[in-house]
Amino acid sequence: MSSRFIDLVTIEVRAGRGGHGIVSFRREAHIPRGGPNGGDGGRGGSVRLVVDPKLVTLADIRNGSVFRATSGEPGGGANRTGKGGKDNELTVPPGTMVYDADTGELLVDMTEPGQVYAAAAGGAPGRGNASFTTSTNRAPRVATKGEPGETRRLRLELRLIADAGMVGVPNAGKSTILATVTAARPKVAGYPFTTLHPGLGLVRRARGFSFVLADLPGLIEGASEGAGLGLRFLRHVHRNRILVYILGAGLPLTPLEQYRTVRGEIEAHGGTDLEKIEEITVLSKTDLLDQDGIAAALAELPPDTLAISAATGAGIDELLARLSAAVVAARRAEAGE
Repeated sequence: MSSRFIDLVTIEVRAGRGGHGIVSFRREAHIPRGGPNGGDGGRGGSVRLVVDPKLVTLADIRNGSVFRATSGEPGGGANRTGKGGKDNELTVPPGTMVYDADTGELLVDMTEPGQVYAAAAGGAPGRGNASFTTSTNRAPRVATKGEPGETRRLRLELRLIADAGMVGVPNAGKSTILATVTAARPKVAGYPFTTLHPGLGLVRRARGFSFVLADLPGLIEGASEGAGLGLRFLRHVHRNRILVYILGAGLPLTPLEQYRTVRGEIEAHGGTDLEKIEEITVLSKTDLLDQDGIAAALAELPPDTLAISAATGAGIDELLARLSAAVVAARRAEAGE
């Protein structure tokens, strides 16, 4: 399956070389022995990564691409300094983690709008002979070359940042819920893996309060070992303050089996302390069940599980109220209030 959502790319960044210094002497009529006037070269351009909050994907960055900055120009006579190389700025979405592709070292976690990371520094400029003039050496005939810029291979890994993330097996109803409570319009259909990439939607509440809700791709047993969309899905779980388990009625797995499968795969993948994350469990698609069926399913699930139907709107207001309260509490805790 192909997807236009890109959340993992490897690139190369190449900064520009510094410009060379030159050897030059002042030569004018009636001044046969002019002094040294060779200028320094210009500094090489750098490559920087900048967080653009409007981006939600790495799709604009082709895997294997090389991003270059230009080299500095050489110095000139009359003590002219060479023009510096032009920097290259590469925009990335919030939540981009930058790794050294060769060592695996995490270099920076880019989460804040406008955050800048110097991915490759431009080379230092060479010195012209004018800068070597001393009291004992009035006519130096030496200049230095500019230094090479840095070259690095980077792995960019996007982990979506959201207040709450909906998790569940394929076709549990996450995309329908996202479309119901936000302005997002994810693809919705009655077959597994309709959601090939995470989707984000903004839930707007009263008095200007809003929060971001993520629809994460469906999870199947074995996802922590790469089955289905497994590792792509699990990469995004870590960024969410709240996990909303969407457990669909009318699926091959019972709601309880779905909950155990999804939670078990998140635990197996590691990197997420589930004890520190707020959990909300939701029985969805209740329009497919009668009252006895709803009661029987809820009896097996964690206490306070909500029963909703995006098709009829039943329980949606209660879900939004629960989410809003959880988001407020999570934000206050993060702020140390």
